[in-house]
Amino acid sequence: MDNIPFLYLETSLNNEVLSMNVHLSADLKTEVLNKPVSEIFDVWHAKQGGKLIQARLNNKGYIFLKEQFTDYGIIYVGITSQELENKSSELQELQRINRHLDAVIENSYDGIYITNKDGVTLRTNSAIERITGIPKEYYLNKKVDDLIKRGILEDSVTHKVMEKKRSVSLVQLNYSGKETLLTGNPVFNEQGEVESVVTNVRDLSDLNGLQIALRKANELNESYQKEIERLKRSESFIDGKTVVENEQMRIIYDTAKRIANVSATVLILGETGVGKDVLAKYIYNESERRRSGKFIKVNCGAIPSHLLESELFGYAGGAFTGASKNGKPGMFELADKGFLFLDEIGEMPLDLQVKLLRVIQEREIQRVGGTSTKKVDVRLLAATNRNLKEMVQEGKFREDLYYRLNVVPIVIPPLRERKEEIHELIKLFLKDINEKYGMKKELNAELISFFYRHNWPGNIRELSNLLEQIVLLNSVDRLELEHLPAEYKMESNAQPIVVNETMTLKTAVEAAEENLLKQAAEKYTTTYDLAKALDTSQPTIVRKLKKYNVRLKGRDRNL
Repeated sequence: MDNIPFLYLETSLNNEVLSMNVHLSADLKTEVLNKPVSEIFDVWHAKQGGKLIQARLNNKGYIFLKEQFTDYGIIYVGITSQELENKSSELQELQRINRHLDAVIENSYDGIYITNKDGVTLRTNSAIERITGIPKEYYLNKKVDDLIKRGILEDSVTHKVMEKKRSVSLVQLNYSGKETLLTGNPVFNEQGEVESVVTNVRDLSDLNGLQIALRKANELNESYQKEIERLKRSESFIDGKTVVENEQMRIIYDTAKRIANVSATVLILGETGVGKDVLAKYIYNESERRRSGKFIKVNCGAIPSHLLESELFGYAGGAFTGASKNGKPGMFELADKGFLFLDEIGEMPLDLQVKLLRVIQEREIQRVGGTSTKKVDVRLLAATNRNLKEMVQEGKFREDLYYRLNVVPIVIPPLRERKEEIHELIKLFLKDINEKYGMKKELNAELISFFYRHNWPGNIRELSNLLEQIVLLNSVDRLELEHLPAEYKMESNAQPIVVNETMTLKTAVEAAEENLLKQAAEKYTTTYDLAKALDTSQPTIVRKLKKYNVRLKGRDRNL
């Protein structure tokens, strides 16, 4: 036994140790005779029906082959093999990974179809049944050529992958008439040869259904967006800064939005301070040109006539004394691909009107002192507070230029004709002024009522300037009629409500509501008492008090 180059062990039929060779006894190092062999080793585990024993002692692994040689004894012949144990562990890990891969393949929503290089089906998954209507077992061990002949497949992506040795995709109708996308991917061996092909089968009818649903959802979303835009136009603000509550102003801004991306010249007419430049900037912001060019504004009435030409068209180097040797681009060049807004166009001299007309007609400019022309792509907006038609008749404005500018005329009404916007304008400007100067000023009901009665010859600009003036010149937080400048105080003594042809029914009703609430608020201390006295609901009273900024008697804050 000692000459055998293996571990040798003899036991009785009940597995008690009878003898062993020196190779094994050297490992055991203790007296083991007549002891059960399972007690000698830390692990004694029989496999393959008891013919193979896997044992362990002191972190050392053993493999024994078992054989019964007499009616009274059993022999075990074995070896120590850490490498064998490692291989066993690797095998177990590979088995675990294969189980995971099997689960991934089987649970894939797309069909998985694997063939060898000869086109024989090696495996597939259950999804192939849902997509094709044919049990997956039918495909196994069948060649794709046979499936094509039987009409189950229309074309073979496997052959194309083998031929081109790269991924190949094709769309075809399957056996059940569904449109499918087949994508085959090659699997290469160590020699770089294709040994198998993995094909992914996707049911496009599901995707097509999703695309139809998505398109319908997008169409519905677009209709919602249009409705939101329509509702926005009915609100008091545009871009959070421009008050548009008057119906005529809503029509104006709706028109401005519709013409934002046309090339026609727009002529904005209206009194000083009505918001002509605000409308011009709105058209620019709504147009696609805001992405490609700038919004350039030129006040034709603020620049001396002898300088206006060089400001508009630029000048060449050395064109006049003091001119830069490199020249300077004019506003037309700076506005290329964008907008040029000519404010107070009625103040432009006649000689410049000729040059402006040529630019509009030919779309090119020539710098002062220059000899060459340059093409420009400019969307032109113009504005004035003057009556250009009368100026044409008086010979102060060119008739041909007038008709060139008057392609899309927009007339902005004065503030006295849209007094329903005054309340929102006050809130907007007062908020901006308070934020600008770090204040918390507010107006009482009498002062707000005066703002409704005033005629506003200077329009919105006058309103904004007056608010800023009384905020800065008075230290109290609650502003009243007495804080108005002297020129406004005489007017403030007039009757609070005067209904005339320039006041809409809505404005008159609001003014009456505000005065009634103010008078009642001096008498009652709770909104419930006030609602009872005015025969209306308490929530309505709360809403109206907030709207007109009216306080109840004894209250220290606005409701």
